[in-house]
Amino acid sequence: MSSRSALWRALLALAVVALSLWITLTTPPRLGLDLRGGTRIVLQTEDGPTARADAAATDRALEVLRKRVDGLGVAEPSLARSGERRIVVELPGLRDPREAADVIGRTAQLTFHAVTGTAGEAGGPAASPDGTRVLADPDAPGTFLTLAAPALTGDGVKSAEAVLDTQGGRGWTVDLAFRDGAAGTWARLTGAAACAAPGDPARRVAIVLDDRVVSAPGMQTGVPCGAGIGGGSAQITGGFSGQEARDLAALVQGGALPVPVTTVEQSTVGPTLGADAIRASALAAVIGLACTGAFVIVVYRLLGVLATVALLLYGLISYAAVVALGATLTLPGLAGFVLAIGIAVDANVLVFERAREEYAALGRSGGRDLRRPLATAFGKVWSAVADSHVTTLLAAGLLFVFATGPVKGFGVTLAIGVVTSLLTAMVITRLLADLTLRLPAVRRRPAVTGMAGLGRLRTRLTRRVPRLMAHRRRWLLTCAGLLVAALAGIGVRGMEFGVEFTGGRIVQYTAERPVDADAARAAVTAAGFPDAVVQTTGEHDVSVRVRETGDAEQSEIREALTRVAGPVAAERDDLIGPSLGGELRTHALLALGLAVAAQLLYLTVRFRWTYATAAGAAMTQDVLLVVGLFAWLGKPVDSVFLAALLTVVGYSVNDSVVVLDRLRELRRRGGGVPLADLADRAVAQTLPRTVNTGMGALFVLVALAVLGGDSLTDFSVALLAGVVLGMASTVFTAMPLAVALETRNPASPAGSGGGRGDGPAPATRRRAGVPARDRSGAVV
Repeated sequence: MSSRSALWRALLALAVVALSLWITLTTPPRLGLDLRGGTRIVLQTEDGPTARADAAATDRALEVLRKRVDGLGVAEPSLARSGERRIVVELPGLRDPREAADVIGRTAQLTFHAVTGTAGEAGGPAASPDGTRVLADPDAPGTFLTLAAPALTGDGVKSAEAVLDTQGGRGWTVDLAFRDGAAGTWARLTGAAACAAPGDPARRVAIVLDDRVVSAPGMQTGVPCGAGIGGGSAQITGGFSGQEARDLAALVQGGALPVPVTTVEQSTVGPTLGADAIRASALAAVIGLACTGAFVIVVYRLLGVLATVALLLYGLISYAAVVALGATLTLPGLAGFVLAIGIAVDANVLVFERAREEYAALGRSGGRDLRRPLATAFGKVWSAVADSHVTTLLAAGLLFVFATGPVKGFGVTLAIGVVTSLLTAMVITRLLADLTLRLPAVRRRPAVTGMAGLGRLRTRLTRRVPRLMAHRRRWLLTCAGLLVAALAGIGVRGMEFGVEFTGGRIVQYTAERPVDADAARAAVTAAGFPDAVVQTTGEHDVSVRVRETGDAEQSEIREALTRVAGPVAAERDDLIGPSLGGELRTHALLALGLAVAAQLLYLTVRFRWTYATAAGAAMTQDVLLVVGLFAWLGKPVDSVFLAALLTVVGYSVNDSVVVLDRLRELRRRGGGVPLADLADRAVAQTLPRTVNTGMGALFVLVALAVLGGDSLTDFSVALLAGVVLGMASTVFTAMPLAVALETRNPASPAGSGGGRGDGPAPATRRRAGVPARDRSGAVV
């Protein structure tokens, strides 16, 4: 590296680190509801009698809802339109979703009517063609009022306020103030009512909210006939509690929704659960990072120390990027943040393993200039680093497009982590290594750098290359047997789809006493819910999953659990409508299909079709085996599992690409060596990288599995299985299949197969006994 380039790298690294440190110290993170607690409601606008639910109507509804939420007094609420007809409402700290759903989800059509008489029976909720209607009298149960067409609507209300009337003794009321034009209409309406005789129903004025008469006050004797109530004010009475009065005031103040809305998703997380999730994820990150750093130091010595410093800076820069972009940090997002540590380790391992090879290739003629093999390694690993980042970014991008809620945060933080790992590995690690290798003390002791030896595993594999490809049919049959077992699990046991894919409601309770699963299940069944799925998730925790139910049914379930486990508190409450569940399931299948198609397209561009087919088969095998494992274990398949599965796709392709890259390089230099032997060498030469990278990811995943909570445990189990299966499928599926396909469909002698140079190099391009110079950029 020249002095000028080193200076520019140093300035760039210092600027990025300094900016990241400043952002970290001055900007608080934006936590998702699953971390800080609160309620999340997804509303969908529907076509009304006079208005169509399009984007413009949804935007108008959003503004009405914003005013209503402000009236609830929730700190830092968040409302945003999602798509054309969805509105996402996040209310931090609100534990009771019933209150929020009742207030913000109502249409709130407020109208004022003259009363023309009484009726013996109720009319329909819809008004007659002339605008008249018959509704129940709130002051006389069993009787009904005949109402004239609306004389005034809620649009004429300027303000609404909940007031405790201590002087008149009417309790909580809602005081209204009318706009200028509406004030005159109110005066005429009340003036006409005041002209009726005392006791005549026509002396009353009905205030109707969403087809229900909330108040029908009669005009007092002091109201003048014809003049009515002046001053542009009115008062709604009705025996309200304080909360009911405040909710009604918020509804009136916000105005009527232009189109009806329905709740399609509802999720509530208690603050204790969120705080526990933060502590668990942070502890998992610290332990995973510490174990990964220790492993890298043991294997790569001084270079490992530098890589660990780069990993710490990776954590700082990634966190600062998430905060600076204003991204919401969710629990799956934390998992993506921690998981990207493994990706950052992969880039460093690729560089260090290649540097060891380049140092060994120099021999004694290379002297003690340690920077030369390292610079060569950085140049040659670029294609592999790009491969690993592109494949993972494809999965992250698909998650961002198709996922919803917290899982979208996983895609965001994973993408940020991938880009940041590229910066730390290719800029910061290189800068630190170049500066360190300039030191005379280090140059005199090359062994301390970790580059002077190939490592025990590499040395052992070099001395005796395993002849795995000689038994390729055996490996392929074994893999086929595993696939049959996985497919049998899917067919026999079936997939346990999560509530977000099927629709329904799942509530997680925490009890004072230890919970017995059988007793809890029997209590819920006796309460009238025989189809409920009751599971214990800890000594004091129990989750109940039922079809979509209302709050009254949930109260019955809570009472049933209280009888067997003492007082219970709902720590998490997720409600998914059946329409949204079907939509999410479709999106999940589409995301998975697009992920596989995108990876296959990428492989086709990178390799000849034979290699691409082999890598694609290994990737598909990994996906099916992970899905089959979850089917046999009976674990739920939800959006978090989808995130893990898409990440497995990226990992699998990355492993296959690295080994196939090396096979392609060896074929260019292999001369007359049989393809099976070259494949064995490729596996032997890349196995240390695969193992070391896998160990870095396994440390993090094990920490998440043990400490990350129930949802992240399943996520980690899926990824653990995917990482292990991905390493195995590369050796026992991708390579045997590539050898078989290449043997039956050899490339042209000029290596023109697909224009990618996958065939052997022609003999005229090299002198006998002298290997051709590697210009492929292929890497370990």
